[in-house]
Amino acid sequence: MEALLPVLRGYPIPSVLVCALLFRVVDQLLQKLPVPKVVQQDKFHSWRWRNLSVSMVHSLITGTWAVTCAVVWPETLQDLHLYQTPLSYLLVCVSTGYFMQDACDIIYRGHARGSWEFLLHHVLVLSCFLYALCTQKYVNGAVVALFVEVNSVTLHLRLLLKLAGAQSTPLYHINKVVNIVTYVIFRLFTQFYLTWFILHNYAKLDHAGFFFFCMMLMNIMIGIYLYRLIRSDFFIRRKSNITENGTHNNNSRKFLTD
Repeated sequence: MEALLPVLRGYPIPSVLVCALLFRVVDQLLQKLPVPKVVQQDKFHSWRWRNLSVSMVHSLITGTWAVTCAVVWPETLQDLHLYQTPLSYLLVCVSTGYFMQDACDIIYRGHARGSWEFLLHHVLVLSCFLYALCTQKYVNGAVVALFVEVNSVTLHLRLLLKLAGAQSTPLYHINKVVNIVTYVIFRLFTQFYLTWFILHNYAKLDHAGFFFFCMMLMNIMIGIYLYRLIRSDFFIRRKSNITENGTHNNNSRKFLTD
């Protein structure tokens, strides 16, 4: 790993492109796995299932990786500006590659309009992560930001279950509770800590204004998403969202907000 780090640092953009290609390979491999019949009946839902599956792989890997970095190296949580390890730098490379691949997949498949909020999130993340990789600053900030991927696992599972028409299953009801808990712990608390760190060290940080702006946009977005999650999973849906037979209408082309 120590020998690999100079290569990654010396060629951050090519390293990210290689990671993006690896996630493209994951995408192709996942297409060989069986898909629920209800998903296969709709072209958009089929693509969405595949896209979410790749996202699930990314979340499982990077969420576990980020938390492990913080446990093994406590300095990860203390110095978000300058401290880094070879594994933390590699983690940011891998995650940046995923976000680049996913943004390209959404645009290439023609779903940019329906998932513009998701693309905005990707642009914010990519701008911050690429800055960290190219300047070798804020690498630990990116690692801590990836704590949110722990919650993304339950978020993706929630959407996969909805695509499969499994909203009435015990797994869905358990997951929706776990999802809110992990949302608060790994997403809200993480965003709060990152925002606090920037404000507390504002005068000492490079380009603090840019990162504070990105963080405030992200804070607004996660607040809106939390409201939508609670409204969708814990309150009675409006009649317009229910089909004649009482099931949820899965024909929505909204990628993120349902």
